[in-house]
Amino acid sequence: MENTYGICRVAVAPLRAEPTDRAEMVTQLLFGEHVEILEKQERWWLIQNGYDRYQGWIDPKQLVGISGSDFTTMHNCNMLAPLSFDNSLTSTDGSVYHICPGSNLPNIADGYCQLAKERFKLGFQPHQKNTANFKDEVAAAAKFFHNIPYLWGGRNLFGLDCSGFVQLVFKMFDIALNRDASQQAEQGDLVGFLAEGKAGDVAFFDNEEGKITHVGILLSPNEIIHASSKVRIDLIDDQGIFNKELGRYTHKLRIIKRFVE
Repeated sequence: MENTYGICRVAVAPLRAEPTDRAEMVTQLLFGEHVEILEKQERWWLIQNGYDRYQGWIDPKQLVGISGSDFTTMHNCNMLAPLSFDNSLTSTDGSVYHICPGSNLPNIADGYCQLAKERFKLGFQPHQKNTANFKDEVAAAAKFFHNIPYLWGGRNLFGLDCSGFVQLVFKMFDIALNRDASQQAEQGDLVGFLAEGKAGDVAFFDNEEGKITHVGILLSPNEIIHASSKVRIDLIDDQGIFNKELGRYTHKLRIIKRFVE
């Protein structure tokens, strides 16, 4: 089968491990994210996210087709929905879409964005991805998601997993991270000691088998924000994350990575 391409036309679309509604949700697509279609079944398509190359099965009605050239152009989409709880788009039929921060806004012109032939009027000021303000703004960007509940595979305001949270914060600053914590740990530059950590450094944690299973963003060498039951702020030291509510360590520190010097 010849590969084709699409773009997410709903606010949030689940990607599943198998082509069935009962299957595990492995991640989510946000509005405007572009995909390569790898396989087509009657009710499910296997796709690969153009942003992080993560794969999963999707209901094809949640996509609209785009050309190969549009797919390539979308790699450079630098306008996003901002960190706000009130990001609304109005389609040409008058219906309203409420989209999540970090959603792509392709082909912006004259207050509209466009997905294939569908146009949407912006009800907000778009955010332009920019690494330049990372050091000054990353902590506030991460804290915007404070208390959002944990959801396995989640990447939106109603549920985030640990790596989805970190990926989404960094996307706002034009830093493309992989999807899973173990994959993210292969990116960035190693920070030798926690005491050298800065706001925006990313800490990774492993299990008893030595596999990296958790990730969070440092706010300082002593404090971390991460998604565990919810997006929360906890103490951290060389041993790991200490949860004051539980009175114990919950995650064992493995390594720290830096993405912006």
